[in-house]
Amino acid sequence: MNEPVITQAMIDAYDEYTHLTLDRRRFMETLTTLAGSAAAAAAIAPMLAANSAKAEMVADTDQRIKGEDITYPGADGDMKGYLVRPADVSGKLPAVIVIHENRGLNPHIRDVARRMALEGFVALAPDFLSPDGGTPSDEDKAREMIGALDAGATNDEAVATVTFLKAHEGSTGNVGAIGFCWGGGLVNRLAVNSSDLKAGVAYYGAQPKAEEVAKIKAAMLLHYAGLDERVNAGIEDYRKALTANDKDFTIYVYDGVNHAFNNDTSAARYDKAAADLAWGRTVEFLKAKLA
Repeated sequence: MNEPVITQAMIDAYDEYTHLTLDRRRFMETLTTLAGSAAAAAAIAPMLAANSAKAEMVADTDQRIKGEDITYPGADGDMKGYLVRPADVSGKLPAVIVIHENRGLNPHIRDVARRMALEGFVALAPDFLSPDGGTPSDEDKAREMIGALDAGATNDEAVATVTFLKAHEGSTGNVGAIGFCWGGGLVNRLAVNSSDLKAGVAYYGAQPKAEEVAKIKAAMLLHYAGLDERVNAGIEDYRKALTANDKDFTIYVYDGVNHAFNNDTSAARYDKAAADLAWGRTVEFLKAKLA
């Protein structure tokens, strides 16, 4: 059987569904029209979505890292998260917050935290759905829950996470953050709201308001997908505000790739070349800014 052909229109429809409408019935109707049949749409839909079975580049049993689920003080009650560090380092290390997409703290983000630990950081992947009982296994439900979060309260929880990591016994006190999609937007807001954040890396994240940029103290590395028209509409205003306020920032736009190009669990949108290039830049940036 031939592999189904996935078009840009299908990817755009999926992006609209997962980030704007959350209306699966309408998405499947649109996909059926684009694919030519309900059977073809049913085959293509899983290729557009993330496959948690492909989540691991670094196994949770990898002897090079030590990982544990923890509870730590949030802004208004306890937060839960996944804390990972290299197994063979006894001294203090710079710390990095790994902020999930709008699917919550799932196996893919846990894997990204392990990858970050292997680069020589204490990595903490918080579950920002902790106040609502944690991330559910149903991704559509997770997206609904994240869409209902109060932005101000979430900002406060992110700031509290910086405070926790800054004082953590395994941390040097230098804290950065990396986030993807919804998490990329939260990294941008965290930079606005936390003077303790040293470095922020936002992958295809929504930009803060121009008038808020003056408050940013962190160095910023901003990755965008060339085909991501929805998020990219805010790049130039953000660039102008960062420049006008003399901020330390770098912007990269990866031509010809889609939103979520870093997520290797999504067959249709993952782009290995762009993901590898962005990851190398990210690690180099965090090592320099958190030294």
